[in-house]
Amino acid sequence: MTQHSYQTYVLSDPANQTRAEVVPERGGMVTSWQVKDQDLLYLDQPRFADPALSVRGGIPILFPICGNLPDDTYTYRAQTFHLKQHGFARDLAWKVEDQTSTSLALALHSNAETLKAYPFDFQVLFTYKLINHSLEIHQRYTNLSAAVMPFSTGLHPYFCVNDKTGLQFSVPATEMWDKITDKTVGFPGSFDLERDEIDAALHPLTAQAASVTDPSRNLKITLSYDLTYSTLVFWAVKGKDFYCLEPWSAPRNALNTSEDLLHLEPNKSLETLVTLSAEFG
Repeated sequence: MTQHSYQTYVLSDPANQTRAEVVPERGGMVTSWQVKDQDLLYLDQPRFADPALSVRGGIPILFPICGNLPDDTYTYRAQTFHLKQHGFARDLAWKVEDQTSTSLALALHSNAETLKAYPFDFQVLFTYKLINHSLEIHQRYTNLSAAVMPFSTGLHPYFCVNDKTGLQFSVPATEMWDKITDKTVGFPGSFDLERDEIDAALHPLTAQAASVTDPSRNLKITLSYDLTYSTLVFWAVKGKDFYCLEPWSAPRNALNTSEDLLHLEPNKSLETLVTLSAEFG
């Protein structure tokens, strides 16, 4: 462990020159991932240090929703509930369950506050593992309620980049919904990186991996995900040294529309896996 503004757990694999940092009390998130001494994640340190602000950087966890709801509200059994964008998992403290030099397991449980916004008892278990030049994110969602639990889940990795205009994409989709224009258009295989902001949801997906190549660093990052994930979101802001490629199990507002919404039976669990891999050459 090291001590920054929060207690930080370090995973390290010297043989493969990989390293990661995880902060359980700041949403259970990975804040740093390095391969061959290269930083692969962006982190806005001032926002990270301020508990009143959501983090921009690292790999925030999205649960029990991805994206936002209209007026931050949804209806369940004729009752209205309020959930802010991306849910509450990224704002809560997680508990360390197990650790080795190259892995860390964290758990999040429902509590009195989460039940006000989301009326289900649950346990979420994340296990981060360094494997070769990859960061594996194993997840298990368990419904501890007596009713079927609807939810969506996702990750919001911020990858650092110096020159976005040179990025090359391999994303398995032919359509995307542009949040800025509120239009669905054909996906041409790349993004207009000169725009002030890009916020695009790519759906449906035709394969379980996407990659971004940064020629300026001779770096290719591949994001692999299982069939739980139906949507990839690409987000970038002009003048900021990051881009986000996010696997979501469902699009925005799924708690109201039910589109691709996951439904977990009582006392059942769902296991998912997302893997981030780096290749230099």
